[in-house]
Amino acid sequence: MPRPVAQAGGIAYRIDARKGGVSVLLVSSKKEPGNWIFPKGHVERGETSEEAGVRELQEEAGVTGDVIGPAGEQEFDWRGQKYRVEYFLVRATAESDETDGRKKVWLPFDEAVKRLTYPETKKMLRDAHRRMV
Repeated sequence: MPRPVAQAGGIAYRIDARKGGVSVLLVSSKKEPGNWIFPKGHVERGETSEEAGVRELQEEAGVTGDVIGPAGEQEFDWRGQKYRVEYFLVRATAESDETDGRKKVWLPFDEAVKRLTYPETKKMLRDAHRRMV
């Protein structure tokens, strides 16, 4: 059986002092525009998963930040191919308006959990919540 395609992504958050909590970044899926996900993409040759997750966050949402650590993994099949995504928790430190054409939104934690499309990413976000400081 072929190995899954390696991908990596970033779960970006920021402390929202005015609202008294954290806000989480979600982006629309390019392949399925009604779906809300975390930025993610292929790990390129010579790149670590962590580096790829940070790069994808910047390319897809214009967000840079400090990596807090691993946030979990997700496996899925799409059009007959298996994918394995490693996610990293990232505290956002800067943001530009540049994206790769996706919609992006910062939501309070509870709203972000509700808006995410996939149960696996909802669980991953809940598990990462205690580390968002």
